[in-house]
Amino acid sequence: MTKKVLCIIGTRPEAIKMAPVIKALLAEEDIQCRVLATAQHRDMLDQVLGLFGITPDLDLDIMRPDQSLTALTARLLSGLDSVLQSEKPDVVLAQGDTTTVMSAALACFYLRIPFGHIEAGLRTGDLYNPFPEEANRVIVSKLARWHFAPTQGAVDNLFREGVPAADISMTGNTVIDALLMTAAQTLPLDIDLDSSKRLVLVTSHRRENFGEPFQGICQALKTLAQRNPDIQILYPVHPNPNIKDVAYAFLGQTPNIILCGPLDYASFIAAMKRAYLIISDSGGVQEEAPALGKPVLVLREETERPEAVDMGVMKLVGVNRDTIIEQAQRLLEDTDAYRTMARGVSPFGDGKAAERIVGVLRQYFQQCG
Repeated sequence: MTKKVLCIIGTRPEAIKMAPVIKALLAEEDIQCRVLATAQHRDMLDQVLGLFGITPDLDLDIMRPDQSLTALTARLLSGLDSVLQSEKPDVVLAQGDTTTVMSAALACFYLRIPFGHIEAGLRTGDLYNPFPEEANRVIVSKLARWHFAPTQGAVDNLFREGVPAADISMTGNTVIDALLMTAAQTLPLDIDLDSSKRLVLVTSHRRENFGEPFQGICQALKTLAQRNPDIQILYPVHPNPNIKDVAYAFLGQTPNIILCGPLDYASFIAAMKRAYLIISDSGGVQEEAPALGKPVLVLREETERPEAVDMGVMKLVGVNRDTIIEQAQRLLEDTDAYRTMARGVSPFGDGKAAERIVGVLRQYFQQCG
């Protein structure tokens, strides 16, 4: 008997990390895979789905300009409830720690539909950092039937919170599946870069950095560009006006800083491959860049991905202007320090996470009959 799995995606990072799972499910003869896009991020989500050849079966189109978390959650719960009652899936899967994922887990709980959480067990230990993601993933872990943990550290976090061992599977991170699939291709990067300069790739968009912290980040980037004429900074700017307006005001007139709109996934991987150094507050970049041999300075005080820090290929620098400048300057000047971080090792997976996740579901369906 064919079983129905509904995969829910809301943001670009979720689409990237869910794509290998969706592809694997679509290859299963006895599983009907349906895809629901909440479109918490509209344009950036559509870019990734197009790259992987995935067309959503359902679309809530939930995005609103400068939406509040309360309004977003209310619309998500209402929309998801309607979809779940009409679709009647046997299992629902979602990835990560966004409001989409938390709302999906809660809606499934209310309807007693088994929910599988991909990338489970990440923790900083501070409910307000990152905000609201840390609270989202703690809530999801109380509601999920399956916890697909990317690393042993994530497994340990779940154990400490009392999640039964039988409900946890250490799969690796599906982002490495997607990265390896994409990086093996010849990738376009339609930006006029100066090949004589070392490229510093920057991403910064997190809600907790809005305001003064982000201004400090921009001041640090401007200083680095001015001190190092042999580098070129590429910053694909998030469209949120709390980020975009400030970035262009602080950095728009600096000659060796290129500001552009968000890159599609293939172009961003091409930029990472080209980069000498990456400065970012993105969770996905923390996972991807070490696998490509790129040092990462993380614009956060804490991370739920400490494995890369422990391996010495990633460093937390926070949002203090002077600290960012000091640590970036060290990597630009000290070749030994750079080589230590640019080792091309990753604790986040081997490219087979999606295969393991589908294997767990296959076994569950066989037991159910």
